[in-house]
Parts: sequence; C-alpha cells; structure tokens
Amino acid sequence: MDNAPLDIAAAHGAAIGIWPFVAGLVLVALLIGAFWMGARIRRREPAPPRADEQPRLPDSGPVGSVLENREPDEVPHDGDRLTPHRLPGHGNAGTRTGAPAPRPRWDAGGSGSFGSGGPGRH
Repeated sequence: MDNAPLDIAAAHGAAIGIWPFVAGLVLVALLIGAFWMGARIRRREPAPPRADEQPRLPDSGPVGSVLENREPDEVPHDGDRLTPHRLPGHGNAGTRTGAPAPRPRWDAGGSGSFGSGGPGRH
C-alpha cells in the first residue's frame, strides 16, 4: 500500500495550521509597533500645564452675565444688492447698547406650557 498521499495530506494540514499562527504574530507585531509609535508621539507633545500655570479668577471674582438689549447698525439702502464684503465690518456688523426694555415675565393667569396643569389663556 502506498502511503504517499497520506504523507502529502499530513504535510499540507500542518502548513494550514501554521498560517494562522504567522498571521497572529504579524498582528501582535503591528500592535506593538503602533503602541511604540504612539508613545513616541506622546513624548514629543508639550507637558500638561502645572498648577501655577492654570488660569486664575480675577480679584473681583467670577465675571457675571450681562443682560442688555442690543441695537443693530442700519443696513444702507442705496438700491444696490449688498454682499457681505460691502457691509460695515465685512459682514460682522457691530451693535450698540440699546435702551433698556422690560423683559416679559410669567403671568399668573397663564399656563406656562402645554400640560402644566394651569387653566391656560384664551
């Protein structure tokens, strides 16, 4: 009986089992290389700021919010079509502080929002 086909099949099966191992080694080598390269890049970055380099609050304390009405600058009406580069400030038109206007307040007879349980307004 000739065992040559069995020897070829056994050798072929061993070769098939080696390729996943080789692929795994290549994958591990790529992961180690990526980690090494990331560490090199991280070392070149500037260090995080120290505690004395952090921003500080002003001596007057935190800056509060300012509630004011703003009035826009008027757009020139010379009849031509306006493009942003022809506007004052190149399209970023400035504003100025306007006269104080009373803010709308919640009305005790109003419901506030849908489904809030109030009687609502008609």
